[in-house]
Amino acid sequence: MDSPFLIRFLHYLRVEKGVSPHTLTAYRNDLRLLERFLASASWQEVTEEKLWNFLGLLQERAYATASICRITVSLKLFFRFLKQEGLIEEDLGAFLDLPKVWQRIPEVLSRAEVERLLNAPAGEEFVVLRDRAILELLYATGMRVTELCLCNIGDVTDKCVIVHGKGSKERQVPVGKKALAAIDAFLLSSRGEVKEHKAPLFITRKGKRIDRVTVWRRVQFWADQAEIRKKISPHTLRHSFATHLLEGGADLRVIQELLGHEEISTTDRYTHLRKDLVQRAFDTFHPRP
Repeated sequence: MDSPFLIRFLHYLRVEKGVSPHTLTAYRNDLRLLERFLASASWQEVTEEKLWNFLGLLQERAYATASICRITVSLKLFFRFLKQEGLIEEDLGAFLDLPKVWQRIPEVLSRAEVERLLNAPAGEEFVVLRDRAILELLYATGMRVTELCLCNIGDVTDKCVIVHGKGSKERQVPVGKKALAAIDAFLLSSRGEVKEHKAPLFITRKGKRIDRVTVWRRVQFWADQAEIRKKISPHTLRHSFATHLLEGGADLRVIQELLGHEEISTTDRYTHLRKDLVQRAFDTFHPRP
């Protein structure tokens, strides 16, 4: 049976990162190897020395270099996640020197596909109005699904939304009129005029704050309704948001601020999505193209 920490990590990969079931199984198997090596020790008791001993054991057992590399990447991701969630004090994976992961961007929707997705929820029912507002807000702001779930009614103004990001950091992100209109329609339908400032923005039928699993499922449902054949998740709308801004000529530093990235290198990966943008920029601005 998986440990509670491992279950949380796998849930994060599936919902926030849109990792495929096959890849999830690979991560689970890699981390179970370490759990067996640690025996009864908890994840909080892992030390840098124990990690190196574990990897050394894999070499002794003649694991392929590629397999050890993949397992090491799994360890780096897992301990980074535990540190971000405040479950451990030190990111031990930082001591394992490997190339960065998450550089391959998942599917990005075209502008036409985004329009089809956003127009898919048609009707005045509670769930339809809520889901339409969720889709509009995800694409309008590029926020993470966890950030969306944490949004309160008072976080939305007539021009922007206050996003509660990682590490308890907040940022203000502008919101377009269509997204605000969708939010207003949902709130007027579900809450009337009485709204608590700290009440959750998006709720279930039972009045509870919506969770990221529900959002993930609803995004997939509406993608099917819109006949979008790409494999998408809430994070796909975040990537599409950033990519479309870049295509429209937005400065990379602005996109970094909107996405809440601490390092510009994280945002810079979007420049690799569209090689044609690089070519067009060269042809347009170089004095001797």
